[in-house]
Amino acid sequence: MEAPGVVEEIVQFGPLLVARTTHAPGWRWSADIKPIVGTIVSKQVTIELSDGSRLELGPDSVYDIPPGHDAWTSGPEPVISIEWTGALEWLLPAQGQRILASLLFTDIVGSTEHARSLGDRAWRAILTAHDEAIRHLVIVAGGREVKTTGDGFLAVFDGPARAIRTAIQIRERVRSLGLEIRQGVHVGEIELAGADVAGIAVHEAARVMGAASAGEILVSSVTTVLAGASGYRFTSRGAHDLKGFQGPAELFAVDGG
Repeated sequence: MEAPGVVEEIVQFGPLLVARTTHAPGWRWSADIKPIVGTIVSKQVTIELSDGSRLELGPDSVYDIPPGHDAWTSGPEPVISIEWTGALEWLLPAQGQRILASLLFTDIVGSTEHARSLGDRAWRAILTAHDEAIRHLVIVAGGREVKTTGDGFLAVFDGPARAIRTAIQIRERVRSLGLEIRQGVHVGEIELAGADVAGIAVHEAARVMGAASAGEILVSSVTTVLAGASGYRFTSRGAHDLKGFQGPAELFAVDGG
């Protein structure tokens, strides 16, 4: 895969993708890549974060770059980096590209009550542990975090079985933190919009999640069809009127777990 100033070589081990990326001297994110996608190390690379601070990275550096940054090759030699996530996406045009995806929404049940009873400091610590656990499980499953919703997450996967498996793992992990969450999985076509995603399917997935009770994983009917061969079993929760959508939709709870 090539783009201005960049050559990327990808190796896949099952669900794990590893990319080796070479950035030519003079390469700069905002000039060469940002016009394409609408977000790096040998001698020297400079990364400027959204708050104005800079990271100067050299040989053997290990780093995690948050959203909202610019980066450029600082020295006269090519920069070579190894990337463990996002390798298939970052050089693709973001605007207008539509793909079929499995969407997972999560939401903490009773977050306001938890915060009130625990106090700000203790609640922030639990919320941080919650966020780290979900991010880890999404990455391990080969999914991608799209955004946080305050008390939950939106993540996308390339198949419903991975989304459901991750939802089950998330439920057990956050229970160990004393939390219960509601989750929803829906499969539909989405539009890539930079790091975000858009489309009717996103809204429908949010409505599916909103219909779930504490500890419940609800999925749409199309999800049950596409995930049925993976061995998961589902129990109908009947027809639901999803706000903004015409006609009732039958939703299903994931059995077990």
